[in-house]
Parts: sequence; C-alpha cells; structure tokens
Amino acid sequence: MVAAYRQIAEHGFEGLRTREVAAVVGVNIATLHYYFPTKESLIRAVLDHAMGRFRTTLAPHGSPADQVRNYLRATRKLMLDEPELGAVMAELALRSVRDDQIGSIMNEMYDLWHVTVRGLLRRSVREGKLRPEVDSDAVAALIIATLTSMTLPVMSDASRGDQALRQLERWLGISAPRSGRATQATD
Repeated sequence: MVAAYRQIAEHGFEGLRTREVAAVVGVNIATLHYYFPTKESLIRAVLDHAMGRFRTTLAPHGSPADQVRNYLRATRKLMLDEPELGAVMAELALRSVRDDQIGSIMNEMYDLWHVTVRGLLRRSVREGKLRPEVDSDAVAALIIATLTSMTLPVMSDASRGDQALRQLERWLGISAPRSGRATQATD
C-alpha cells in the first residue's frame, strides 16, 4: 500500500500500476491481488494510510481549543514536510469526481474527518473556549475545505496556507501569540 501511495504521489492516479506496485514490494501480482483484489481496495488502503498520517496531527492533550489550534498547525506542518501527502489527496479528490467508487471512498473519509473535527469544536464550545454561536458542523466543513484546498498546486505557496490558518484561528478566537515574532494585524 505504501508503494501504491508513492506511485500516486510521483505519477498521479493514472500512473498507478498494480504490477509495478507488486514489483516494488517484491511479490507477484497474484499475491498483491490476494490482499487487494481490486484497484479500489488498493486505493482504500492508500487513503487509509494518508488519513493515518493526518490522524497523527490530533494531539489528545490540552483544552479542546488548544487541540483545534494544534491540529491546524500540525496539519499544515505535515503537509509542508510531506508534500506527497497533498499530491495523493489531490489526485484522489480529483479522480473521485469521475469515478463513483473512489468518490464513495473519499466521501466516507471526509465524513469521518468531519465528525472528528466537529467533535473537537463542540467540546471547545461546551468548555467555553469558543463562542456559543459557533456552528460546529459548518466550521468543521470550513476547516476541512481550507485544509483540502492546501493540497492544490495553487496553494503550494506556504504563506497562503499559513495565512488561511492564522485567519481561521483568529476568527475562532483560538490563536495564541507566536513566539519571537510580532503578530501581524491583517484581517
């Protein structure tokens, strides 16, 4: 599955070849098909791997508001450190528009992601760290849309992503002073 992940990152979805994945892993194609009987099952495993990388950005310590802020920052750092993650997510998102099976897999992933972020936001509201009028469902969708957009080549400029995340933090009222830097007053 990691070999397929890397192939998608390097060559795009259309460059994914199960024979090449099998060769990289050192198994024959029949063995690969035993574990991944369809290309969709391989794609699901690739997406599970990618989402596992995103789950590493969810730190269970601190207040829920701290967790949201840390999640935004850790996700941005992850995407800067591992650009192949953004490439894979962008490839699969674009392909999901034309492929119902991949679309279904992506929708499941987005639904789970949405539930996770919405839960963090709801806990933040309950603890008084976010304004009570915050619509956790809509804000979770906004956060996911912002993070998803950062996988697109036009957003590969790190300053754009950082700017978007800082604005989200300010809007939610969860921004913390950045150490050693003067805070910009651009809203």
